Amino acid sequence: MEPSEACVSLGPKNRAIGAAAKTQIVTNAKNTIQGFKRMHGRLFDDPFVQAEKNKLLYELQKMPGDSVGIKVHYMNEERTFAIEQITGMLLTKLKETSENALKKPVTDCVISVPSFFTDAERRSVIAAAEIAGLNCLRLMNDTTAVALAYGIYKQDLPTPEEKPRNVVFVDMGHSAYQTSVCAFNKGKLKVLGTAFDPYLGGKNFDEALVEYFCEEFKSKYKLNVKSNGRALLRLYQECEKLKKLMSANASDLPMNIECFMNDIDVSGRMNRAQFEELCASFLNRVEAPLKSIMEQAKLQVEDIYSVEILGGATRIPAVKERIANFFLKGLSTTLNADEAVARGCALQCAILSPAFKVREFSITDVVPFPITLKWKSATEGVGECEVFSKNHPAPFSKVITFYKKEPFDLDAYYSNPREILYPDSRIGRFTIQNVIPQSDGENSKVKVKVRVNIHGIFNVSSASLIEKQKPDGSQVEDVPMETDQPSRGTTNAKTDDQGYMQVDQEEVHSQQKDQPEEQNEACQAPRTDNEEKNDPAVENKQDDNTKPKIKVKSVDLLIQSDLPQQLSQDLLNSYVEIEGKMIMQDKLEKERNDAKNAVEEYVYEVRDKLYGIYEKFISEADKKKFTLLLEETENWLYEDGEDQPKQIYLDKLNDLKKLGHPVQNRYKEQEERPKAFDELGKKIQLFMKTVEAYKNKDENYEHIDAAEMTKVEKHVSSAMDWMNSKMIAQNKQMSFQDPIVKAAEIRNKLKELETTCDPIVNQPKPKVEPLPEKEKANGPLNKEGGTDAKSESNAAAGDNTKQQKPAENQGTEMEVD
Repeated sequence: MEPSEACVSLGPKNRAIGAAAKTQIVTNAKNTIQGFKRMHGRLFDDPFVQAEKNKLLYELQKMPGDSVGIKVHYMNEERTFAIEQITGMLLTKLKETSENALKKPVTDCVISVPSFFTDAERRSVIAAAEIAGLNCLRLMNDTTAVALAYGIYKQDLPTPEEKPRNVVFVDMGHSAYQTSVCAFNKGKLKVLGTAFDPYLGGKNFDEALVEYFCEEFKSKYKLNVKSNGRALLRLYQECEKLKKLMSANASDLPMNIECFMNDIDVSGRMNRAQFEELCASFLNRVEAPLKSIMEQAKLQVEDIYSVEILGGATRIPAVKERIANFFLKGLSTTLNADEAVARGCALQCAILSPAFKVREFSITDVVPFPITLKWKSATEGVGECEVFSKNHPAPFSKVITFYKKEPFDLDAYYSNPREILYPDSRIGRFTIQNVIPQSDGENSKVKVKVRVNIHGIFNVSSASLIEKQKPDGSQVEDVPMETDQPSRGTTNAKTDDQGYMQVDQEEVHSQQKDQPEEQNEACQAPRTDNEEKNDPAVENKQDDNTKPKIKVKSVDLLIQSDLPQQLSQDLLNSYVEIEGKMIMQDKLEKERNDAKNAVEEYVYEVRDKLYGIYEKFISEADKKKFTLLLEETENWLYEDGEDQPKQIYLDKLNDLKKLGHPVQNRYKEQEERPKAFDELGKKIQLFMKTVEAYKNKDENYEHIDAAEMTKVEKHVSSAMDWMNSKMIAQNKQMSFQDPIVKAAEIRNKLKELETTCDPIVNQPKPKVEPLPEKEKANGPLNKEGGTDAKSESNAAAGDNTKQQKPAENQGTEMEVD
């Protein structure tokens, strides 16, 4: 669904979503919600939310958890909905549309989000999917979805051993500007870098035009447009149309709005040169993200194979010109600018679903912001380590080893708060519980697995304590430490030595995969003790055969997560329940409206035909009565019947059909009856010809028993008499009278005749097998293999008596003269 169509309009009876809601932006402005995507995971006091609040006609309200809520009138009462609920409504509509198209239930989905979304925003979107009853298989970055849609169909990609094909994707949509550079090999996609300007998009260009015309109308017509919400919305709509026209036309273009404000008609003019001058500050921001991705990927312009553009704002000629000038090459538009992201999500969903067989295509995404872990340290006060750097491959898991005697907290932060454009750089706090010292009082070794999962969300997925055990006897066994097994679909792991770091007895072990893992949360096996012995970075762990080997056991630890802005399960369940009730209300209201529309359609349809094709099928008295009832029903619909229960409309429709159906049936019978009589007549003639041929000794029918053919003749004669009598009686009937015989009766008579006669006249002739060559020469053989004695004696005696005809179904023995 286009961002401009991501609208939800709430009314006194039901909700309108998508295109239907967009038509109500002006008429139901305070209850029609759009532009809410960027409010996911944010607090009400967030500077971005406060800045947007002044531009919106609907009202924002602080929720109990300090999150953002939207206040509207729904079902004739004031209601406040969370951002997750509004997005859930939109996803409910998309789910319904998909189910209607596929004719089957839809539960799994892949949802795209801007690549700059933080953890809090991503968790909020997943909660919205759950409210809509959807299982989100993956939150996919917009530009990664586009890259998948581009690469999976390419047959000429270089092999994995060859140099990859580097492609840049530039996506400037309604509200954000995102770019990425990706390396393609056959069956493989790797994101090399991403950059973005979250506050640059098509709406900025619309706002520039709106500001210009607000000033012009203020000086020209003395109108303060910003004081009138509906007038401002109309101006936004007209400016968006004007922007699109200027993309295709460089000449002066007019803009006229009738009854714009205070019953005043307004007009203005704009050309492309003026427009580009107005938007110069926005156009100057186009190149910065392009430069950033090239620096991240360490590529030169000549290393880029193609530059693919998409998103509505890339249709602006000045935007295309700046992109083309930066890369010194023509731009490619092989992708559908409006649908590429959705197609990429659909392909990813098919790849993740076991129900579809899709070409294998590996996707390696990146972590857009570096992530740092902090913890309390025994020597330095606070320990700190950057566990995921910018553009680190994702999804990805790492194992960190700590030495602790008691439970401890891990605080996750975004390393560079200024990069995330989000007021809170904190991701969450993870408390590792049940940590105890070893039996000898020493620190316990605690292995913690951290992960950026398939949704791009950071989490501490598991923790385990390595417990030393004393052997029962003097003999000490070497028992290998329990390790996690590699997940399905992974490739060989390798140790990332650059990620190792010694901080106050804590050591960081990182692992890297050649391919990203699939959706499950398992990671590669952490480094075992034996591997650590061979690592030169680990101090005092050289192999010493003189030291006794220690038996160890891995104990899973509980992890308590404290994530800001995450909905509690109880609140999420209540939102799911509320959404279910609203879905049911929408369904009931749709059924009520359908019943009302059915009455209205019947009134208009039948009234027009009463003086047309139905005229001769109703008497004058009945026509007057019916016409009066139709007029009364029409007046009732627009007065007392404007808002009635479904059953009232059904009753009204039944009352109309009591008078209308007989007329419609007479018309229908007049059309169908001659065809039915013609079919019956042709069948009667066919059977009569067959009977006549039998009587004339036609060899095609000589195998049929005479009694059977007499039966056919009797049924044909009866059918003919029935048809003639019905036709004569019907011809005496007036058109406005009910028919004597109906087309269905005639076809039943035809079926009855066919059922009786077809098996008789169409029975196959018995097959006659040819005589063997020996029998032709010597006469028929007897059962013992000799010649038939009777045949020989008859032949010798010159028996000229007439031979008898053999039985009908016996053709294996014959007598010949």
